[in-house]
Amino acid sequence: MREPTVDVAADVAANYFQSYSVVGLLAVVGVLFVAVAFGAGRLLRPVVPTPEKLLTYECGVDPVGEGWAHTQVRYYVYAFLYVIFAVDSIFLFPWATVFAAPGYGAATLVEMFVFLGFLAVGLLYAYKKGVLTWT
Repeated sequence: MREPTVDVAADVAANYFQSYSVVGLLAVVGVLFVAVAFGAGRLLRPVVPTPEKLLTYECGVDPVGEGWAHTQVRYYVYAFLYVIFAVDSIFLFPWATVFAAPGYGAATLVEMFVFLGFLAVGLLYAYKKGVLTWT
């Protein structure tokens, strides 16, 4: 019986890098395709700037005042709370599937209670700060 030679290892490495070269080639072709499309659009479009075209467009109404608007911080907090509970719900469905599988019960249950504990701390913090009151 013959021992495997270096040629076998080189062949395996060549096949390995050949599959990545195909992915790299596709990435380069994709970037070139987008660059050519943007370049063609820039060369072929008509450029006739007028003062009306350079105005900020807001649903057909002429802009009034300055462009900066004050936004209250509580809206960001509401968005943050939504993200917390969205992540919670997304995490619970696969957890229930894994928990139902045999042999994963105790460790999965502990992990879920740690995760829910972090969420409870975040909810308690939001409650203490008065974020959950609608006033």
